[in-house]
Amino acid sequence: MFVAVCIIDLFLPGAGSLKGKRQILKSIIERIKARTNASVAETDAQDLWQRAVIAVAMVSGDKALLERQISIIRRIVEDNAEVEQVDFTVEYL
Repeated sequence: MFVAVCIIDLFLPGAGSLKGKRQILKSIIERIKARTNASVAETDAQDLWQRAVIAVAMVSGDKALLERQISIIRRIVEDNAEVEQVDFTVEYL
């Protein structure tokens, strides 16, 4: 069994309020969930307008599958014009 945890640190330059930030994050989180069936949550910087940290957790018996899912997640974040990726870390447990 393999477990992958991704921590994604984001900068949201266009977010002018917490409400605006939540709309942007909700879109990203829902796309990740729909495409990868992973658990996703905002884990840090909840009170900051233009910063967000989201964590993604996945479990599989196949490490190659996890790596493909991580590539999909990376693409979803990179393709979103409303956010800039500050850091993207992956840890296998």
